[in-house]
Amino acid sequence: MIIEQTGLNGMTSDLAHLDESAEKLGFVRWQWEYNRATYDLKLEDRASGDDYFLRISTRAVEGKLESPDAILSIESVYIGKATFPHGLDYESPIPEPILNTAKQRLNELKTLLS
Repeated sequence: MIIEQTGLNGMTSDLAHLDESAEKLGFVRWQWEYNRATYDLKLEDRASGDDYFLRISTRAVEGKLESPDAILSIESVYIGKATFPHGLDYESPIPEPILNTAKQRLNELKTLLS
């Protein structure tokens, strides 16, 4: 599921600041290469025992990711249910408490990046 209207799409930040801000909120820069990176936050649904991941996709618009001064632009925000052994199902319905937590963290990240 793509989360629309987060206010994050198109925001830019240098890599060091984005890493620091995301880490404060529990995100991990997981997948990355020279020009793009994703930040993931694991959210656990205690009621069902299912795990969900909030994923922020970014792309370097200046420099490369090996440099803390690289400028990244946030492209999109997704949330999906974790599947065995290591995939995400973006089509599964997301429980309301999980979605609310995700939106709260996205708002906090937006504030830190502003």
